[in-house]
Amino acid sequence: MLSAFRNFFKSKVGIVVTLSFLGLIAFAFASSDVSNSGTFGGVAGGDRIAVVGEDKIGSAELIRSTNSALDKVRQNNPTASMQAFIGQGALDQVLDQVIDRYAIGGFAKKYGLRAGDNLINSEIIAIPAFRGTDGNFSEESYRQLLASQGLTDSLVRQDFGDGLLAKQILVPTAFGAVIPDKIVSRYAALLKEQRKGAIAVVPSAVFAPKEDPTQEQLQEYYTANRTNYIRPERRIIRYATFGGDVIGDVEKPTENEIAARYAKDSAQYVASETRTLSQLIVPTQPAAKAIRDRVQAGGSLKTAAREAGLEIAKLGPVTLDEVSAQTSAGVAQAAFAADKNTVAEPARSGLGWHVIRVDAVKKIAERSLSQVSPEITAVLGQEKRRAALDDLTASIEERLESGEALLDVASELKLEIKTTKPVIANGTVYASPNEAAPQIIAPIVPTVFQMEEGEPQLAEIVRGEAFLIFEAGTITPSAAAPLKDIRGDVMLAWRRTEGAKAARDATDRILKRMADGSTLKKAMAEEEKTLPGVDSISLSREQLAAAGGKVPPPLALLFSMAKGTTKKLEAPSSGGWFIVDLDEITAGSIAADDPVFQAAKQELGSTTGREYADQLRVAMRDELGVERNATALEAVRKQLSGER
Repeated sequence: MLSAFRNFFKSKVGIVVTLSFLGLIAFAFASSDVSNSGTFGGVAGGDRIAVVGEDKIGSAELIRSTNSALDKVRQNNPTASMQAFIGQGALDQVLDQVIDRYAIGGFAKKYGLRAGDNLINSEIIAIPAFRGTDGNFSEESYRQLLASQGLTDSLVRQDFGDGLLAKQILVPTAFGAVIPDKIVSRYAALLKEQRKGAIAVVPSAVFAPKEDPTQEQLQEYYTANRTNYIRPERRIIRYATFGGDVIGDVEKPTENEIAARYAKDSAQYVASETRTLSQLIVPTQPAAKAIRDRVQAGGSLKTAAREAGLEIAKLGPVTLDEVSAQTSAGVAQAAFAADKNTVAEPARSGLGWHVIRVDAVKKIAERSLSQVSPEITAVLGQEKRRAALDDLTASIEERLESGEALLDVASELKLEIKTTKPVIANGTVYASPNEAAPQIIAPIVPTVFQMEEGEPQLAEIVRGEAFLIFEAGTITPSAAAPLKDIRGDVMLAWRRTEGAKAARDATDRILKRMADGSTLKKAMAEEEKTLPGVDSISLSREQLAAAGGKVPPPLALLFSMAKGTTKKLEAPSSGGWFIVDLDEITAGSIAADDPVFQAAKQELGSTTGREYADQLRVAMRDELGVERNATALEAVRKQLSGER
């Protein structure tokens, strides 16, 4: 029952309040410049999309905002195109949100509200993305992230300021809204309501024409529905892989280099000893001595620990320094002075007195230069090879940045250049959704879709081992497929659409017969075409709510109609028409202590608060005044859609 109320959260009412809590950051990173320069001249200027009060929204800002919005859509749908995005009305929605931001800012300025630097700083510092490795705010991370997004500090600060102003204005308006219990009861009781009726379908397929359309009909249909046939942008990727094998032989380490490394790491080669220990920690020295004496006399350390209500801790293998760092120098000295299978003299740390049994002792003899020379030689050899590989990759990067072609670099290194099939932004092969691009290039696909054609780059795909030189070989922009390439698909769609038109006419005839007194079943039977049967429905809103929001549209319509009425509803994808006939409504009732009543009261109060905020948003627009330049907006629409 409450699903209808939840739809408010998806509306602009919900969006505005949500943005007030998010600092309007959704569009901030591309559209924050609210102080356009230049003399105010209304919306007559060709680059002025709208004017809010004294502030002007330029076409460049709207374009940046729309690109930012599309980028966010592509996070979930990498193949989304600007043409399809614009075709769904996104440009007008983005403009509305930009206008709202200006209206909030202008209204706040007019009445003396402000967001100070300290408050803005606190918002920025709280964002995890701006923290360094120590978990604190990092100026370097902040600057790097802004630079990667093409942003400036002033731009981001302006946006956070707008968000804080929205909180000051909209949140108090929406907070604490309450609906009277009588109204809540009426809505909550709907959950118990029972409805009876019938649903029939008039399929388009039954009425679809059998003959082919004329070329003129097909072209007209294609032109009117071009956005349904937009192909995603696809790119052919050329690449070559290489690893350490391209280096060949490197200079072997000299005796002096080996000796220098031995001296540098001498601590690794001196004689050493590690021990495996079992320990108990007790609060007093007498208790520690009593346990030691008992174990030394043949008792069990485990039994002593259990009787004392303690647990044995295992350490090791550990060195003297490691024990000292974990406990104290005295404890470490005692543990390493005792013999194997004996208990050391109790010693004290900050935690208490340690009773330590030596379980194992491992002595490592000193290793001479001649003994470790092969080991050092191998390490130095790997380092030299890595250094040579680093020098090579640095050289390749410089050559690519200077404009050298992928073919030239690959030829010199004797690398095989491979070419993919056309790939779309999600990494699958165009027109073959079950076929993915080679796994080795999967990580660089997003980068390829940000590159210009024929500008190769170098990437490290396995650190220190494998590298990739790649480029966008051929870029095919997103555009509607030519009619000649999809003639069969367009023809099927035309038939389906024409069938839907005929099905609509049949539906209207059926509705007219019912208006004249016929039943739904009889009115359906009077059609010349054979139609599916009629389904009887008896359902409560409670059962409907159990569907979890996945309610079929005809059933949703059944529960929004008046008793004794009949309505039609178009099926998705030109599939035909539903006829919904509602015969009977049995009202429900609900008690004030019913949990559904309380949930409805809370949700309706929240929805009402959002409605208040939406009304205030509209009022702010009205007070400041908003003008739109339809000509400039259409120019931006064509520019983003790639129309001439």
